[in-house]
Amino acid sequence: MSELIEKARKLQAAAKRLSILSKEEKNAALLKIAEQIANEKDWILDENRKDIEAGKSNGLSEALLDRLLLTETRIEQIIDGIRQVVSLQDPIGEIIDEWVRPNGLQIQTIRVPLGVIGMVYEARPNVTVDSATLCLKAGNAVLLRGSTSALHSNKALVQVMQSALEGTSIPAEAVQLLEDTSRETATQMFKLNQYLDVLIPRGGAGLIQSVVQNATVPVLETGVGNCHVFIDETAERDMAINIAVNAKLQRPSVCNAAETILIHEKWPYIRELLDTLHEKGVELRGDDPLSAQFSYIKKATEEDWYTEYLAPIAAVKLVKHVSDAIDHIDRYGTRHSEAIISENEQNVRLFFQAVDAAVLYHNASTRFTDGEQFGYGAEIGISTQKLHARGPMGLKAITTVKSIVRGTGQVRN
Repeated sequence: MSELIEKARKLQAAAKRLSILSKEEKNAALLKIAEQIANEKDWILDENRKDIEAGKSNGLSEALLDRLLLTETRIEQIIDGIRQVVSLQDPIGEIIDEWVRPNGLQIQTIRVPLGVIGMVYEARPNVTVDSATLCLKAGNAVLLRGSTSALHSNKALVQVMQSALEGTSIPAEAVQLLEDTSRETATQMFKLNQYLDVLIPRGGAGLIQSVVQNATVPVLETGVGNCHVFIDETAERDMAINIAVNAKLQRPSVCNAAETILIHEKWPYIRELLDTLHEKGVELRGDDPLSAQFSYIKKATEEDWYTEYLAPIAAVKLVKHVSDAIDHIDRYGTRHSEAIISENEQNVRLFFQAVDAAVLYHNASTRFTDGEQFGYGAEIGISTQKLHARGPMGLKAITTVKSIVRGTGQVRN
């Protein structure tokens, strides 16, 4: 029996046990995971260093190395994320709606686990813990398929989580790592309808499209982030500059970082903004007017407007009106996170109505598109699709519903 099938069978059995656990039982087990990760921190960091060294030898980009890296601070953030998940209301069993039919039937729609979730993701080992703990809290078993580049880190984290679950109400088999990261095994996983209830891909455009195009298992699609900040004519100087710098540089390697800054041509502080970005080390690629005026701005190609740089690079463009910014975002955006900096309520209203994205911001950085920042604890991913869930996905996004009907002997005529 292959590793994939063996682990999938264990997960299916574990999911049945998980679905009937109380919130107290699940929370106690999650706290054990947090405690065990804290206790094993040094070993986890040692294993992560192996991945970092291998990544450097294999020529991984700085952006990917940053995603791959674990530090004491990031492990503390992982542990804090688990505790936040524990503090959240358990969605399972929630009565979403209830009503009584004229024939006396009492109908309730309640929230229940999805079952077995397959996570397919790249580089970031924190996703291993975020995904596992969210799935467990929502009563789901999870098959984790990370990338080869993070294999040492992921094996360590899953081993720690499984060890922590021993002796708790959650079976240790409810979290499994697919250590065979070959493309052939991944393709088999994408078609494992007999055991998996849903697939969630989380990573770059190539990974996501590979899952969407090859899977027969239903896919809850996350998306890449070609995010924009539009600075309107009325934008306050300091606010606009601070937001643009934060959205681009606070952590450039993540999907909610801004990649393109659109600037109203009559905004008075264009030079101050561009000089600030340049001085902070951002490589700027601009439209014809900007690249002609500023020696440090390279002329942008058509490809630049589509690119998710995941690096300290930004495309910059002048626009004549909010509608021009909306048209640009509609053409090049990825429906992730888009921001308008403006004191014109009419323009803000038009931007919110016309821009099609999972999260829209007024006078705030795109960097807040995050499960923790939304109050979800951790996140399973950020969905840019329109079915089932959209935006940062917390506990409720990885549940489904069933209807409970209570009667007193009714039969249908």
